[in-house]
Amino acid sequence: MLVSIYNQIESKVKRSKPGQIILPSDFKDLGTSTAIRKTLSRLAGQKVLVRMGQGIYVLPIHDKVFGEVLPSMEEIAASLARKEHVKIMPTGQYALNKIGLSTQVPMKMVFLTNGTKKNITIGKNSIVFQPTTSKKLAMKGTISSMLFLGLEELDLNQLNESVVEKIISLLKMEDVKILKHDLKLAPARISDFVIKNFLQQTI
Repeated sequence: MLVSIYNQIESKVKRSKPGQIILPSDFKDLGTSTAIRKTLSRLAGQKVLVRMGQGIYVLPIHDKVFGEVLPSMEEIAASLARKEHVKIMPTGQYALNKIGLSTQVPMKMVFLTNGTKKNITIGKNSIVFQPTTSKKLAMKGTISSMLFLGLEELDLNQLNESVVEKIISLLKMEDVKILKHDLKLAPARISDFVIKNFLQQTI
């Protein structure tokens, strides 16, 4: 029976698109969790798959120039969210880095989610899915959502002039209607900051 499960999983894996994230849950219909884990571990030992973290594998891309190409942490997080049918949004230092307010690349990428809490270690880095309210996940702006979630990490009274100017330039890139929508969902200290430094000067 185990051989049959192995053959089915191996066949399904080899039909997958290179670069695809592979999880044990992808094969729930083929066997027990123990048999599936053993099969994936065996395929990793045979270099068919690469184990990225506990229970997370990838079918690597083999490039003629760069050799074995593996997905980024961000790609792994997005793939996990798709497979689990949950929404995720960058927050904290990771959000600040993505919009250019911080040059520091965090080793821990934190995402707010409407799913369950997860903490996934991949090498020296980690991905955290932090459950939150539907209110925060209702933000629509590509820029404003990350900006407002990132600003929660900062003391807004201690920002220097260049940082404030950068924030204003980012706000100018967002559609005003979407910005006002997201502003209603942001904490009071952030909405007050935006109104004082930007909206009062533009409307």
